[in-house]
Amino acid sequence: MQVERNAADIDGIIDAMAEQLRAQMEAKSIQQPLMIGIHTGGSWVAERLHQRMALSKPLGEIDISFYRDDYTRIGLNPQVKPSQIPSEVEAEDIILVDDVLYTGRTIRAALNEIFDYGRPDSVTLAVLVDRGQRELPLQADVIGLTLDLPAQKQVKLIGPAPLALETNRN
Repeated sequence: MQVERNAADIDGIIDAMAEQLRAQMEAKSIQQPLMIGIHTGGSWVAERLHQRMALSKPLGEIDISFYRDDYTRIGLNPQVKPSQIPSEVEAEDIILVDDVLYTGRTIRAALNEIFDYGRPDSVTLAVLVDRGQRELPLQADVIGLTLDLPAQKQVKLIGPAPLALETNRN
């Protein structure tokens, strides 16, 4: 079943997220943030946000496969990609971007990986979709869309172009 969010809707949501991020960066006096997208869907959203915000630092991408706490149960993703962080994270203000925030475990893994590269001054979390039901005490600073879905349903970002949201039953 498709969630009724087509590419035009998602583009509008990403535009609104970019405005929210600009306002937060201004309020925190952050001039040059480093944006990092979580592979795969988070990277797609980060590409669009990075472009809309006209950020000067290159976009980073991380693959958190080796940092997941459940890979012994679900197996390792056969297409693990190396992370590409274009600069030092030490003392950087980072915008971490993911497509869907659900349990919080992906974000925890991403933070662990980022901290292996150094200690940032701050991390702002931006997600396209927040579907609630956390297992870990994490929350996004910028949320594009909030969905209240039963636990047995999943939401997935399909892309890279055009972007669309899809829900299905496990």
